[in-house]
Amino acid sequence: MHRTVIFYKTKEGRCPVKELLDSLDGKAAQKIIWVLNLLEDMDNIPSLYFKKLTGSDGIWECRIKYGSNIYRIFCFMLDNSSVVLTHGFIKKTQKTPSSEIERAEKYKSDFIKRSR
Repeated sequence: MHRTVIFYKTKEGRCPVKELLDSLDGKAAQKIIWVLNLLEDMDNIPSLYFKKLTGSDGIWECRIKYGSNIYRIFCFMLDNSSVVLTHGFIKKTQKTPSSEIERAEKYKSDFIKRSR
C-alpha cells in the first residue's frame, strides 16, 4: 500500500509540521522524515511509530524518539490512501497534553471545511 502524506497548512499559509522540521537539527529532522516514509510505504506500521489516540476524533500520532527527545506529530486519515499531518511538538511529559490533541482536532476540522 502507498499512502500520500499531506502537510496541513493554515488559512494564512503556515505549515506547522514544516516549521517543526525547520527548527530541528539535521539528524533529528532526518529521523522524523524516516518515520514519515514508513507511514507512506508500509501497510502495517508498528505501534512504536504510529498509534491512534483514544478519546480523540480520529487523531493519530507519529511517534519518534531521537536522542533524549521524544517527538510527536499528529495526523488524521483523509481516506484509505491519504494522511494529513497537522502539527508536531517535543513531548516533555508522560501524558500527551490535551491541548495538543484539541489543536489537532481543530486543524482537522479546518482542513475538511476548506477542502470541500
